[in-house]
Amino acid sequence: MKIFPAIDLYEKKAVRLFKGDYNQLTVYSDKPWEIAKDFEDQGAKYIHVVDLEGAKNGNTPNIDVVKKIAEETSLFLEIGGGIRSLEVIEKYLSNGASRVILGTSAVIDEAFLKKAIEKYGERIAVGADVKDGYIAIKGWVEKSQYTLEEFLSKIQALGVKTVICTDISKDGAMKGTNLELYKALNEKYSLNIIASGGVSSIEDIKALKDMKMYGAIIGKAYYTGAISIKEAIEVAK
Repeated sequence: MKIFPAIDLYEKKAVRLFKGDYNQLTVYSDKPWEIAKDFEDQGAKYIHVVDLEGAKNGNTPNIDVVKKIAEETSLFLEIGGGIRSLEVIEKYLSNGASRVILGTSAVIDEAFLKKAIEKYGERIAVGADVKDGYIAIKGWVEKSQYTLEEFLSKIQALGVKTVICTDISKDGAMKGTNLELYKALNEKYSLNIIASGGVSSIEDIKALKDMKMYGAIIGKAYYTGAISIKEAIEVAK
């Protein structure tokens, strides 16, 4: 199983939100690339980056930081947050990103998702953020018409290979991840599913690995010292 340590960007700083609430924001570093280097030093091969400002307004205010992370490390860098055009996808991929994650745009604009997959193939992943059984959009503030299962069936049929599935109720709460949900999804779909939200202990990592998940994102648990990235990678092997 692949371990994706995470950096959320806001005003060029590394931050974390509590349950997606922009009013509950903690700043961890004004040099996010140094955190990325620490991930690499601990043995990480992957990094999950979210531009929280981009998620709100659809532009790329933190592109310089993304580029610097790509230049300063050799990590496989996936980036999400408000990516709504082929131009923005191209901009990220040409500035060092290995894969981009489409969130709201993948939910509300099927034609765009199809175009992106046709052009970039497996360099496109989709974020499925779930709240009360439905896909949430626009920085988690709106509920879409799709249930999680409906949405995953749809994107799988369109040729999406990788999906980052976040249980919003667990995100940043340090109360454990939704193992039952991920087990059910992994058994039902042939997608590469990356578990996100509430991965807060080595036990979570072990359990996800045992159910043969493709990947797991470690966010707040790294910043609070609850999980060592090095140990998580060892356990996930």
